Amino acid sequence: MNWKLAFIALASGALAANAREPAGAAKPPPAPAPAVNPLISRIALGSCASQNKPQPVLKTVTDWKPELFVYLGDNIYGDTRDMRVLRTRYARLAEKPEFQALRAAMPTVATWDDHDYGENDAGREYPKKAESKEVFLEFWQEPAGSPRRDHPGIYTSYLFGDDEEAGQRLQIILLDTRTFRSPLSRNGGFTSWKNDYHPDPSPDNTILGETQWVWLEERLREKAELRIIGTSIQFGHEYNGWESWTNFPSEVRRMVDLIKETRANGVIFVSGDVHWGELSVLRAPGCYPLHDLTASGINQEWDILEPNRNRHGEACMDHHFGLIDIDWSREDPTVALQIRDITGRGRVSKRIRLSEIGFRSE
Repeated sequence: MNWKLAFIALASGALAANAREPAGAAKPPPAPAPAVNPLISRIALGSCASQNKPQPVLKTVTDWKPELFVYLGDNIYGDTRDMRVLRTRYARLAEKPEFQALRAAMPTVATWDDHDYGENDAGREYPKKAESKEVFLEFWQEPAGSPRRDHPGIYTSYLFGDDEEAGQRLQIILLDTRTFRSPLSRNGGFTSWKNDYHPDPSPDNTILGETQWVWLEERLREKAELRIIGTSIQFGHEYNGWESWTNFPSEVRRMVDLIKETRANGVIFVSGDVHWGELSVLRAPGCYPLHDLTASGINQEWDILEPNRNRHGEACMDHHFGLIDIDWSREDPTVALQIRDITGRGRVSKRIRLSEIGFRSE
């Protein structure tokens, strides 16, 4: 079995054990993903997909023939403490023909956001996080021996390509921004802040939790030329009062400092949550520009676009997906960051060279 078929078997299985099967039918064991996957050049991504509505943008995704699809959270809208209800809502997604076609056409990997975690804007206080994790792993057919099953939370990573001499290695890191996150600081009454939340500068606050931070440092010290970090909530944008990393400025600083300390080249963030698509660029002292491609609208939308001085170009308020094209053939490989709508038309685009998102050799 080649890597792609193995990965599809891992990701698809029997459509996440939620599709209807004959009584007594034996389920094949999920195929283990190889520790190092062959190099890939085209990655699609998306988030915010109600299981109760059609998802025609997934047909457009398959037409572009990516080699991997990354689900960034709100993959369903579960919003429950009843795991039977959560499984039923995952089952509705599994039954969708456009979702089935996507899973059959390419490998998929996933993290979660609040609505598939269990409650709107929930963090570590959600009482069913362990049970919800089991439902998540069951749906996405995580292998029995997966490291994801050995620790609280669902953070994980993947490596594509192992040619150190050619300088062609891609790392995909999926963070868990729910299981360990401190409570948000809610706006109340009259305030100079906007929308629901305001930043809390306390250094005791956390998004990732200490164990996940240690794990992330280990990943960033691994050798890779390009690193795509999936975070369900936005990282690189300007504060807008909704849930994001900006509500925990000490955690934003910690991330930037960790990238600088580890000298991790080629970091690009991808995010979801907000129901529009955009590209943000965070410029921090002593660090190269940190791009954050937000793909958040498989079939969800929002009627108000928040200002964002970090935004590159325009935002996309229509249903869309993200696409990353990597040209490894160049001496200085390029990465094209894109948002494409349901027609396939490019709505956001920026091409960067790997040399532009790395530290200079000393």
